[in-house]
Amino acid sequence: MDVVEFGFDLPDELIAQEPPAQRGESRLMVVARQGGTLEHSRFRRLAEHLRPGDLLVLNNTKVFPARLLGTRLPGGGAVECLLLRDEGDGTWEALVHPGQRLKEGARIVLERDGSRLFGEVLARRFFGRRSVRLWTEDGSDIGAAIERIGHIPLPPYIRRDDRPSDRERYQTVYARETGSIAAPTAGLHFTDDVLDDLSARGIERAEITLHVGYGTFKPIRAERIEEHVVDPERYTVDAEAAAALTRARAEGRRIIAVGTTTVRVLESLSESGGGEIQPRAGETNLFIRPGHEFRLVDGLVTNFHLPQSSLLVLVAAFAGRERILDAYRAAVEQGYRFYSYGDAMLIL
Repeated sequence: MDVVEFGFDLPDELIAQEPPAQRGESRLMVVARQGGTLEHSRFRRLAEHLRPGDLLVLNNTKVFPARLLGTRLPGGGAVECLLLRDEGDGTWEALVHPGQRLKEGARIVLERDGSRLFGEVLARRFFGRRSVRLWTEDGSDIGAAIERIGHIPLPPYIRRDDRPSDRERYQTVYARETGSIAAPTAGLHFTDDVLDDLSARGIERAEITLHVGYGTFKPIRAERIEEHVVDPERYTVDAEAAAALTRARAEGRRIIAVGTTTVRVLESLSESGGGEIQPRAGETNLFIRPGHEFRLVDGLVTNFHLPQSSLLVLVAAFAGRERILDAYRAAVEQGYRFYSYGDAMLIL
């Protein structure tokens, strides 16, 4: 399929630059996979649209302050370093700017409010990435230094600097496993009250982990979506989550994925000959596009995505391209807010 078949017109003013005044107050569009009917609701009423016995699967990854600012040594020119992946022993895969001036052997100092972290570019990698060694002046913990001096890496379509409040709002209330540079944004709408309401109505929950990488913002540059390659991301499904998925499948209960990250994990899992879902830790580069046969996912909670993006293609694969584009056009007409800090969609 041509990537242009996944385009739609979106006014800039509908791209949310701020989270809602209160978490959970986002709008919720409910879309029926069969029939394509639309209902307009509020996220705080999510439980009303589900049924007892449904298994809601959440991604409990935690965003860390991966954007570091500083200067080159010597010279003092401004430097930006976006940490992508911890490779151990103080070495990180990172994007650095200005890349053309930060060659192998270049040194930098990253600092904020009196805290400092030093770095050296060890090697160049593909797509402008670098291998960077980090250390502190006194040998103290590097992770703690990153927490002190780092900035929350807001998505590129949020055109403002991060603020202290983003450390809490660009994070789910159930975030536990540190490792993402972008939030699993469908989960940003949940509050403790919403979770309590779900439990009270007999809706079960399970948690998996997928650490969201920079590839989540990678555009489809090929003309045909079949030629696009998704960057691998690390995930973990423990024995408890695998058992919950197995029970739900065996009992004929629906599995509702919260976010496209969760969908990619669930659809990457394998099962035994007896139908048991197997625990697993590894990487997935699964690109879900029309024609994919969904094995585990029966419903999806998601935000509204970029035109011609791999995330929109995934949602279209789940609910049908025309149905989703019709829903997106309705969302534009109704003034829904788009992207990370925007409104939500429930597809059943």
